[in-house]
Amino acid sequence: MQKTENDTSLVWFRNDLRVSDNTSLSTALCQHENTIAVYCFDPRHFKTTSYGFKKTAQYRAKFLIESITDLKQNLDALNIPLFVFQEKPEIVIPKLCIDYNVNTVYLQKEWTEEENNVSNSVKQHTAKTVHFKTTYAQFLYHPDDIKLPLAKIPQVFTNFRKHVEKEVKVCPLISCNTKSKQQLTNTTKIPSLQDLGYKDFKTPANSAFPFKGGETKALERLDDYFFKTKKIGVYKKTRNGLIGKDFSSKFSAWLANGSISAKTIYWKLKAFEEEHFKNQSTYWLIFELIWRDYFKYIALKHGNNIFKIGGILNKSYQWDNTTSQIEKWINGETNSDFVNANMIELKKTGWMSNRGRQNVASYFAKDLCLDWRIGAAYFEALLIDYDVHSNYGNWMYVSGVGNDPRDRKFNVKLQAERYDPNGKFQNLWLQPSLF
Repeated sequence: MQKTENDTSLVWFRNDLRVSDNTSLSTALCQHENTIAVYCFDPRHFKTTSYGFKKTAQYRAKFLIESITDLKQNLDALNIPLFVFQEKPEIVIPKLCIDYNVNTVYLQKEWTEEENNVSNSVKQHTAKTVHFKTTYAQFLYHPDDIKLPLAKIPQVFTNFRKHVEKEVKVCPLISCNTKSKQQLTNTTKIPSLQDLGYKDFKTPANSAFPFKGGETKALERLDDYFFKTKKIGVYKKTRNGLIGKDFSSKFSAWLANGSISAKTIYWKLKAFEEEHFKNQSTYWLIFELIWRDYFKYIALKHGNNIFKIGGILNKSYQWDNTTSQIEKWINGETNSDFVNANMIELKKTGWMSNRGRQNVASYFAKDLCLDWRIGAAYFEALLIDYDVHSNYGNWMYVSGVGNDPRDRKFNVKLQAERYDPNGKFQNLWLQPSLF
């Protein structure tokens, strides 16, 4: 497509905070003379929800600020100004389109209700002459390629995995080797934690997630985990670990806000396998990326049912919502030291291992019989790597209203004996003075 002189496009960044393998950005650069970008710290994302938790608490907020700071620097190198506002997108974007004579807005496609409502509101408030172009960019296996209608997405993960592994290829990475013609003046500023209503803090020394946000840090971690330390080679053996930064890849936080794409990880892994070795661990990382895709497809298929108490199975249980029980779980004051240690780790760092998450969620829903949506909302607030589809998909799964046909319950005592046999993890968080 031939570029039109003085033609300006706008890239609206949401959960795709990267310049590499970014369809919206690459298309805008390749098809328009000038490109500007915007990110909105939407005030709705920092309010208290009906469950009594901040929608975004301090840990993810700080990681987000770091990610936007890095994105701004990376866009500067492409002559693209990133306008940053602490305001609703439907107020900001229509005005930007007028001020900079924007004819096309590019954005990543979302499909959950809140995100859809915001997108629709922006379109309604923007001039009809402005075109909106959305693309799916969160997947490993693109929806156009999976050869399954949404209604036929399997209810069991294994069936989905076998299908995509056999029938679907991962698309190549997207790139566009060009820059915006003219970088416009930008005086907007990225808000601080204090601006968002939080006190600044330091990450505890014993945190399993000592990393900063942003595409640059994501790619550094990718290179370190794959090529420098080759920790990927033992991923399957260590992924259920509880202490330290290298028992798992930790890619999930950057994946969650789009600082890195699933495809980037996949193709880097394939390069590693060609250069070094291929084993069960290298496969298992792809296996986990497929799980991530699966929960996104489940959300596409079932819509708002992933947020309902009966889940996608519409199952009826006797759920409790006793405040004292919920607070004991949050504060690590239950009858299980293993649950308590994991909950204190989350409260102090914004991180918890996958093994910990499964156990504390099962304990919440199956032992305490508490409304699983409350636990999911607490995770949404605290977790640095919160992803709406994975979070609610996993909570439904362990609560018996999702994609687990066996409706299992974790034996937390046996899990602690297996994964923390010497009590090292529990002592780390329950008796920190010993370390």
